[in-house]
Amino acid sequence: MLVATFLVFIMHLGFACLEAGLTRSKNTVNILFKNTAIIAIGLLTYAIMGFNLMYPGDFGGFFGFAGFGIGVSPENMMVTGSDGVGIYTYWTDFIFQAMFAATAATIVSGAVAERIKLHSFLIFSTLYVAIIYPWVGSWKWGGGWLD
Repeated sequence: MLVATFLVFIMHLGFACLEAGLTRSKNTVNILFKNTAIIAIGLLTYAIMGFNLMYPGDFGGFFGFAGFGIGVSPENMMVTGSDGVGIYTYWTDFIFQAMFAATAATIVSGAVAERIKLHSFLIFSTLYVAIIYPWVGSWKWGGGWLD
């Protein structure tokens, strides 16, 4: 799982190189900073709010929230398979999901390159990774109404 997380992290470098190559040279520093900031914003906001919004427990509804921060109790330290055997740890799952949340914002970054101001995009990325991506993801992965 950590190898997969590393590969998702490397996707950010690929998106940054793609965006820098497709835009004018005067915007290269802005593009690279934006893609670096998305990783930092993504990890922090997903840890503060996004993970508990995406995995609120069995709520079976449209919107569930388990509180701020990452709370781990000893009984849920390992993610287990259907046979009850531990597959990977809670923290490995968190970092993997946080990288994918940040990747979703990075994909949007490529669509708005040279079309949006930096601070506006950083505000959008914060809201997207903290609220929108986890909320929609909770409908299926978090035990929501699509599950």
